[in-house]
This record gives sequence, C-alpha cells and structure tokens, in this order.
Amino acid sequence: MRLLVSITLLTLFAHVPASAQDAALSVRAMSFNIRYNNPGDGIHAWPNRADDAARTIAFWDADVAGLQEALRGQIDDVSMRLPDYAWLGVGRDDGADAGEFSPIFYKRDRFNVVEQGTFWLSPTPDEVGSQGWDAALPRIATWAHLQDKATEARFLIVNTHFDHVGEEARVQSAQLIRSRLENMPLLRLPDIPIILMGDFNVTPDHAAYAALTSAHQSHRMFYDARHVARRPAYGPEGTFSGFTVGEESDRRIDYIFTSAAWSVERYGVLNAHREGRYPSDHLPVVAELLWMP
Repeated sequence: MRLLVSITLLTLFAHVPASAQDAALSVRAMSFNIRYNNPGDGIHAWPNRADDAARTIAFWDADVAGLQEALRGQIDDVSMRLPDYAWLGVGRDDGADAGEFSPIFYKRDRFNVVEQGTFWLSPTPDEVGSQGWDAALPRIATWAHLQDKATEARFLIVNTHFDHVGEEARVQSAQLIRSRLENMPLLRLPDIPIILMGDFNVTPDHAAYAALTSAHQSHRMFYDARHVARRPAYGPEGTFSGFTVGEESDRRIDYIFTSAAWSVERYGVLNAHREGRYPSDHLPVVAELLWMP
C-alpha cells in the first residue's frame, strides 16, 4: 500500500518561489527520530520501516535532515535509498561506528561541507564516549557548517539527542550547546544563521527548554520554530506517538530551533502512515526556513 500523505500539506510546504530564492536562502529542515534497530519491536522492527523512513525524507524533499537513534546499519540503509543525499556524523560510543549516531543528511548537489564535528554532552565534551552528569548513556551533538553552492550563503546546523533519564543532564546539555556554539569562531558574527534540531526529551515546560530559548547576557537564544512560524502550525502538537496510528499524544519532545537570522515560513509535524503504522515511534518535524542575507 502507498504511504498515506496529505497533498494539502505537500502544497503547504512548497518551496519559496524562484524570484525570492534569488535574494534569499530557503532551507527545508527535518528532525526525525527513526527509532534504533531493535529486533524486539516485532512488526515495528527496522527492516519493516526502512523504506518508509527513507521515503519520508525524500517525499518531503528535506534539504537537511537530522536523524536520531540511528545505528550505522540504519544510516547505510537510508543512504542506499537516498542517493541524492550525503551524510556526516559519528557513533557516540567510539567516535567512529559504534553506538547511536545523530547524523546530518544533506543534499549533496546543493551544499558543500565547510567544517563538521561532534562533541559529547558531558563536562568533557571533547572526550569520546564521555557520559555527563546523571545521564544514563553517552549523548552527542553533531554539527556542520554548510555552504549553499548556488548562493554561497553559509549556515550552521546542529543535531542532537538529549538523555532520556537524567534531569540534570538535559539542563546541562542545553547550557553546554549554547556556550559551545557561542565560542565557535564562525559564530562570533552575530547574524550567522543556526539551525538546532533533535530529540530533546523534554516538553516546553522543562528547564532545558528554557535554557535554550531564554535570553542571556552572553549567549544567543534560540526560537522554537513552532511558535515563530509565520503560518499556523500543521499537524498534531505531540511528536512522540508510538507506532500505531491514533495513539498520538500532546507530548512534544522533538524540535527545530532557529537563531534570529531565520524567518520560519512554515512548520509541521508529519503524521503520514502506512497499513496503520508510522515509520517510527516519533513523528518527523519539518520547518521551512528563509534567510535574507
């Protein structure tokens, strides 16, 4: 059966017209926790979802996509199905191929990678495999400095996955990301556009969310794409769904945040499904972003 999608939503996320693209950078960003390859998931195990997960990225024509919980084999599966995309990132356990990645997929014909890297969400962020505070597992943030080939415009994208257990770890991780980005030489220019996305494992009332979005004397703040989008948000509010259609909740833990340089044209949570099942236990989040240099 075909993946059930809303043509209305597809139209809603049509790219900015060519006349506007001549003077601006338009980027469609997706954050998508694809659920790690767990054979215990039965009918929802990765081999039964790989096609739909890759099709979700391709159908919505994401320019950049940050995945979470991706094991190396899953990345290879997605990459094989998406030949128009390249990816970057490392496994959190060894800085190479072991453990979950927070990879960034990007259109290979559209962007050049100027710089890239990964740091660990811990008091020793450059120590491979380090585990921070009360976190149950090592956690990482993967970043890339991308350049649009057509316009030569540059921006930074960061993809992360906060710990699911550690309360302190989530707050400290948010503070670490803000301070880490503040000290990147690239970001000393105040108008450099930044996209921060991922599974943050917090709802908007959590202190970690506030640590990212509140104003601070020395650190730039981030804006929740859902709240600053120029058009009403599309789809359900919650992003953690379980696999079965109809079990959505209002629990929003997956986000796309932006720096002030971006205009968020559209935002949506995608609930397409096939045979009564979603491609993952999280719903993808998509935002159409526009930067006027």
